[in-house]
Amino acid sequence: MTKSLHIIFEIIRKEFYQIRQDKRMLMTSFLAPLMQVFLLGYAATTDIKYSTMVVCDLDRTQVSREFISKFTNSNYFVEGYNVPDPREIDFHIEHSEASVALVIPPSFGELIAKHQTARVQMILDGSDANTATILLGYATQIVNQYAESVVIQSLPARRMPDGRVIPEPRVWFNPDLKSSNYMVPGVVAFVLMIITMTLTSLGIVKEKEVGTLEQLLVTPIKPYQLIAGKLIPFIIIGFIDVMGVLAIAHYWFEVPLRGHLLTLFFLSGLFILTTLGLGLFISTIARTQQQAMLIAQFFFFMPFIYLSGFAFPIANMPQVIQYVTYVIPLRYFLEIVRGVFLKGSGFAELWTQAVVLFAFGVVILTLSVLRFRRRLG
Repeated sequence: MTKSLHIIFEIIRKEFYQIRQDKRMLMTSFLAPLMQVFLLGYAATTDIKYSTMVVCDLDRTQVSREFISKFTNSNYFVEGYNVPDPREIDFHIEHSEASVALVIPPSFGELIAKHQTARVQMILDGSDANTATILLGYATQIVNQYAESVVIQSLPARRMPDGRVIPEPRVWFNPDLKSSNYMVPGVVAFVLMIITMTLTSLGIVKEKEVGTLEQLLVTPIKPYQLIAGKLIPFIIIGFIDVMGVLAIAHYWFEVPLRGHLLTLFFLSGLFILTTLGLGLFISTIARTQQQAMLIAQFFFFMPFIYLSGFAFPIANMPQVIQYVTYVIPLRYFLEIVRGVFLKGSGFAELWTQAVVLFAFGVVILTLSVLRFRRRLG
């Protein structure tokens, strides 16, 4: 037993030595995860601020200017252009100089003074449906708040309308509705998947390319010792990357970590079992590192991104596709990471996802090991 452990330790030491000597692998192992978290942390967000707006104020009164200020003071809109004719709006939107336009009719201030209904026109660039939907939501909220303030000001002193229903919303877990609080934990899971799967597949395929894997096969090393020695370094690197990306998510992007860190580390280990197994499986198919990257990207990374809930809500997918998402391991790990970060969830709330991840990890890793051993034979 001691001799077997010594052989595994020597293989692990050889792997770390090769990683240290290979500058590209070293950067991929430690620097790339941190860079990806920074880049995706800023890019993967649905918050839209300071959107350029075209204003056509045909009323030109104190009331209309006050109404426009509600938009420009919200940090969602910036008055980039002010045109006297509504027909000039088309040019700015068609040339992508503005995403939204606000048209105020000539009688706006007069209607407000008479406590009558006043209509304004919002024009949005629908070529980007997601952005248009978000901006429309912002604009609707601003208009509703302004309308409510006008109604309250028009009432007699100390009198409120009878029978009003006043909503008092309470947003749990993410009270500021910051999309980064939702997206950055997903980025943590996504980066962990990419790094561990990529490093495992590339590390083993590289041994094939340079011929050192065949040299190891003629030694007294047993298959399980070789596999353990190959996988353990990437497990260690995976946990180092977890600590790095978690630190960036919490301290740089200020995503609250309400759950226990040990819970997240343990459940991350279950997910790493799956990604290592997939990386080992890819190494049995690919003959070159380029093939390994293409296989990982098109058959694993892209489906996982689209079907895990990382980029698109699963509830909005067709029913058939929703069933397919149940076989995507990243779906369960995303629920775990976001639950621990935002909700403070523990094993009591996440045991279902943990069991499923453990089952995925054991099955995938076992099948990959058996296939790898057959390849060695």
